[in-house]
Amino acid sequence: MKKIFITRLKRILLTTSISIVSVPLLIYGGLLVKRPLPTEKQEQLFQGIVYQRDARNSPRPLMVHIVTIDLTAPGIKLLVTPGNTIDKNEFTARTTSEFLREFKLQLAINGSFFYPFRQYPPNSYPKRGDPVIVQGQVISEGKSYAPPKPTSSVLCISKFVQDQIYAQIYQNRCPLGTSEGLAGREILLKEGKPAVLPGYGGENLFSPRTAVAIDKSGKTLWLIIVDGRQRFYSEGVSLAELTTIIQELGADSALNLDGGGSSTMVVGNKNKLRVLNSPIQTRIPTRQRPVANHLGIYALPVDVLNRK
Repeated sequence: MKKIFITRLKRILLTTSISIVSVPLLIYGGLLVKRPLPTEKQEQLFQGIVYQRDARNSPRPLMVHIVTIDLTAPGIKLLVTPGNTIDKNEFTARTTSEFLREFKLQLAINGSFFYPFRQYPPNSYPKRGDPVIVQGQVISEGKSYAPPKPTSSVLCISKFVQDQIYAQIYQNRCPLGTSEGLAGREILLKEGKPAVLPGYGGENLFSPRTAVAIDKSGKTLWLIIVDGRQRFYSEGVSLAELTTIIQELGADSALNLDGGGSSTMVVGNKNKLRVLNSPIQTRIPTRQRPVANHLGIYALPVDVLNRK
């Protein structure tokens, strides 16, 4: 009788051990399946907005996500996350998906570098709703929410005659009359030429990256994300490699935004939300990081043209 009990106990312990190991593996495997397929794709998302997914094998596995925005297209409007009204230097952390839903946008990416930040649990920070500070100038709907910093550069969106939108990248601060301003750090391209010196800061690290770029006219805006930290899927790029990718688009200037686990690109279409890239917060694929601010796009559906 005692031997039977011991045998059963061993079986129970073995089954429990297998479950403890296999369940997390199954969950992790499910997250890997949720990632965008490592295949080429091009899709018109909205009027004036085209998305391209580029799967590369060189110099290492890379997933490159590029959105091209014609700022002259009807219905295009940009929005930078507003800060808190009481403390103008403070922002409330939220994921890119939460930002898109809250402001009923059609497209959004993560934005500026921020602090405080701690990456790993159990003390990771920020969580949703936590206060954070942006590193650099932030303007939303013509209102300033954070001051310029000497170490930051800014994507500046202005409106001209008949609400025509115009984009430009400036060092430190936006000019008067700017409607939306989003701080980044390094200017990657200036007049079509690389602007970051080799060996600058962490430029040689292979990381997930987020950047914005514009053409010489200021009427075409590119949103660029390269996934990273995901072996055999997308392992990230250096700033120099990111700059080369942006040069291939024919951009005139480009700005590096917050990357790493912050890099996220989300689209909302017909009440459905879709994450176009594979974020990696706390080393978990497809998990989004709450960040300080974002760049959002309002746009008209493609089928509006077809109904006219």
